[in-house]
Amino acid sequence: MSRITSSDGTAIAYERLGAGPPLVLVDGALCSRAFGPMPKLAPLLGGQFTVFMYDRRGRGESGDTTPYAKDREIEDLAALIGVAGGAAALVGLSSGAALALEAAAAGLPVTGIVAYEPPYIEPDGATRGREHPNRLDQLLAAGDRGGAVKYFMRAMVGVPAPFVIMMQLMPGLWRKLKAVGHTLPYDCAVMGDFTVPAQRLAGIKVPTLVVCGSKTDARLKRAAGAVAGAIPGAHARTLDGQTHNVGSAVLAPVAMEFLRSAGEAT
Repeated sequence: MSRITSSDGTAIAYERLGAGPPLVLVDGALCSRAFGPMPKLAPLLGGQFTVFMYDRRGRGESGDTTPYAKDREIEDLAALIGVAGGAAALVGLSSGAALALEAAAAGLPVTGIVAYEPPYIEPDGATRGREHPNRLDQLLAAGDRGGAVKYFMRAMVGVPAPFVIMMQLMPGLWRKLKAVGHTLPYDCAVMGDFTVPAQRLAGIKVPTLVVCGSKTDARLKRAAGAVAGAIPGAHARTLDGQTHNVGSAVLAPVAMEFLRSAGEAT
């Protein structure tokens, strides 16, 4: 494990593996280098890329500096890309996909993007999305990280109540989720009002693949289509049998194929 210092002085923990062109993995909510899809996805991509996985600020072994702002997370990615050699591809999942897109729209030296199901809510995002930050802030201000995680799972993701109860009965899992529950407002800040930021996305000028699963929520499918439609020249793909919790073995070859072809075209 290594650390870099972001622009605001926050230490960001990361590790690298594999060989080839640089690629940075960007996690979604509650996930880190040690928990979530990236530990499985990174080795699969490492056969063709030098993969950088990192703990987003406030998670794992990374620091956290207040006040939070989406721009700070973009600066974290800029620092990682600098360590990677000055330019890198991005593979992001869920809110990490939205963060990867925001980074490219901000002009970071990104060579290509694979965005899996950025969780915008089309067409009713602005109405529903405004509720989430306020409720999360209320729960966290009361010291109720578990309540914040439950709200995220039930109201924002739509996980059925019995599954949330099962998670709470798994002490190791629930402890990990609560430990990073305070970062859920960060993901909300990345998502804005949860509508597709079409005007910003229109400024992305790098090869982009927007992916969704065939068995995912219909709202996420619509959002993926809207994101792909907003980015000039973007490609869209649906993975058979996949949900929001995409299988690493399914996503990895699709990401590698697209990013290889994007690299060959430049």
